[in-house]
Amino acid sequence: MTFISPEIKILLTLLTAFVITYVSIPSIIKVANIKNLHDEPDERTVHSHRIPTLGGLAIFAGITISSLIFVDISLMPELKLIIAAVLVLFFIGIKDDILIIAPLTKLIGQIIAVLIIISFSDLRITNFHGFFDIFEIPDIVSYPFTVFVFLVVINGINLIDGIDGLSSGVTIIIVTTLGTWFFLTKNYEYVIISVAILGSLLAFLRFNLFSKLQKIFMGDTGSLILGLLISVLVVKFNELNINHDFDYSMWGAPAISFAILILPLFDTIRIIFIRFFQRKPLFRPDKQHIHHLFIKSGLSHTQSLLLLLFINVVFAISGFYLHYIMGIRLLLLLYILSAMLIFYIPAAIIHKRKKNNKK
Repeated sequence: MTFISPEIKILLTLLTAFVITYVSIPSIIKVANIKNLHDEPDERTVHSHRIPTLGGLAIFAGITISSLIFVDISLMPELKLIIAAVLVLFFIGIKDDILIIAPLTKLIGQIIAVLIIISFSDLRITNFHGFFDIFEIPDIVSYPFTVFVFLVVINGINLIDGIDGLSSGVTIIIVTTLGTWFFLTKNYEYVIISVAILGSLLAFLRFNLFSKLQKIFMGDTGSLILGLLISVLVVKFNELNINHDFDYSMWGAPAISFAILILPLFDTIRIIFIRFFQRKPLFRPDKQHIHHLFIKSGLSHTQSLLLLLFINVVFAISGFYLHYIMGIRLLLLLYILSAMLIFYIPAAIIHKRKKNNKK
């Protein structure tokens, strides 16, 4: 398809991913209902009735098929490794959505998927961009650090998948932001990956947010795949910004990445600390996530969703402007303190409400 302009390929990718996902979901819902493949409501969920959890199958189909059709493999040879890694997480996610697997097994599957990508391609973090005056890093640091980054992002996207539209909405913000930058810098193959994700999620949201009779969740299948692909985009974004000899280069790429991923990253870090100090298993689900706090503070599900997405958009946009006037350390500190302050507010409201109820 070399005769097609990049802009047309991007538009066709968006439409193809949307149509494949949109057409697939009703059939998946029908099969899930027949086979009784639902997410049952319990004390940690926010929904009150049984809902199919296999939306990730449609997202997987929309992203992979449209990417394989429109990405030029000669310009992006790592695509075959990315698809192989996606397949690993696809099967891990499907098994977990249907049968539930041990957290350790899921973690091992994630590590295998990440190693497929970073062991056979150059898609890994090789530079700290001057953070603490560190630039190029040796392979002995690069490989484990890249695995760590992938795992944090993958599990961060998975952990915020707690209310309708949050995980998919955050992902849409992330891929739209990074996809726009890839477009401006003419990295069109990564734009295609970004819009493939965007198209699939727009179709998924039609059923997840705006349908009562055909409602569906993405499940672990969807969130694990999205987390992996976001990690790929973020790592590529950081690696392309090592040098600054082109238009739209970003001097503070790591800090900008943190800002774009503020919700999943901050919530993951926060939950790890809470569970550690409360001596609770790190992988046991609970209702201490940020979205749960907003709901407990008195906001509705819709209000919580819109406010959290707005916060993520503000952080993401600010990164592309503040990096010109702040160093990476100062910018990261600003984001961490800002996130701590913002997400302390609902916790403080809940604490005050409990205190008043005891009087």
